[in-house]
Amino acid sequence: MNGRPRSDGGGDEWKKYVKAFDAFPKQREEAAEFFHRSVSGGVITIVTAILMGLLFLSELGLYLKHTTRNTLAVDTSRGETMAIHVDVTMPRLPCSWLSIDAMDVSGDVHLEVNDHGLYKQRLNRRGNVVQEPELHEFGPKEKKEVKEKDPNACGSCYGAETDQKKCCNSCAEVREAYRKKNWSLSNVASVQQCVDEGVTLELDAQRGEGCRMYGDLTINKVAGNIHIAPGHSYQQGGLHMHDLTPFIGEKPFDLSHTIHRLAFGIEYPGMKNPLDGHKVRQKPLPIQTMEGGIPAGGAYQYYLKVVPTKYVTIGNSTINSNQYSVTETYKDPIPGTYSQLPGVFFFYDLSPVLVTFQEERRSFFSFITSACAIVGGLFTISGIIDSTVYSGQRLAKKKMGIGKLS
Repeated sequence: MNGRPRSDGGGDEWKKYVKAFDAFPKQREEAAEFFHRSVSGGVITIVTAILMGLLFLSELGLYLKHTTRNTLAVDTSRGETMAIHVDVTMPRLPCSWLSIDAMDVSGDVHLEVNDHGLYKQRLNRRGNVVQEPELHEFGPKEKKEVKEKDPNACGSCYGAETDQKKCCNSCAEVREAYRKKNWSLSNVASVQQCVDEGVTLELDAQRGEGCRMYGDLTINKVAGNIHIAPGHSYQQGGLHMHDLTPFIGEKPFDLSHTIHRLAFGIEYPGMKNPLDGHKVRQKPLPIQTMEGGIPAGGAYQYYLKVVPTKYVTIGNSTINSNQYSVTETYKDPIPGTYSQLPGVFFFYDLSPVLVTFQEERRSFFSFITSACAIVGGLFTISGIIDSTVYSGQRLAKKKMGIGKLS
């Protein structure tokens, strides 16, 4: 060892090179007295700070808010079913007079769809609830209120007997026997089983009431229709028929209705159903009765184009649903014929296009970039404004000092 003290100069060399890149040179403390603060500079600073705060909060709100991106593609799904939610009120027709039927182009037919989660709720003339809702079924609660009978009894099927079914011990069994024969049960008052069960009494007892029908049903994902119409429904010779003979002598059917909700599939954020809240009041009919003295009634027809829709949330959970557009038409009853069934009809068809809604959110780095741009941009602009104002003030003072500014 030579005893020389170790030099630390080499360790500080890198600091000198780094200082050369300093873009923010500092004012020496002894030179702080050269800084000059002005009223205009203070006002500009306060305004700039407020604008920075407001714009930062706005940018933060945009960052926290979800945006939705839409894409279109061909719907390749096959063999699926579709859920429909129905909520319709008929204020001028009783529940015991109405049937809800669903059918599609595949040949699937649901007559008086009481095997689905559809309910009927009786309403009085003022629209108040008369009794608790019940599962949809035409006429009275035949299966629930039939009195116990002799198990060995064999009621008449009124000409509709078959080798497999020779006895009809309830009104429902008579109806079913007629349906299998493709016959119309034209006069339920002549059927003893229906009289014993109070079918005609039920129709009379609810005269003047209204009905709310609501619930869900699952159907094939193909074109079809759902309709609400008076009378018992049945198939005859491949045709869909409604038995309106029990209403002969009644006033014309008032098919005024309110569609509280009609949705195809599960609700997703931003879902809009065009028919929700739609109200219709029937106008005066040109005729009072149709062929055979059957009360007249118009046909309200809604043609819906159902578009398969997929909604993907920010958490990557998927909601498969549908949206639809609608066109509405109305047909008056045709004089002298019974070729048009009165009722409310929903004809739907499926679009081959699948719409996908994808929730998105701005990245955090994008938010930081925008926030820094706001702060830096406003700081720079405010500095330019302050410099311009300050220079203008100094120039004005100089001119006033030499008397050039009056």
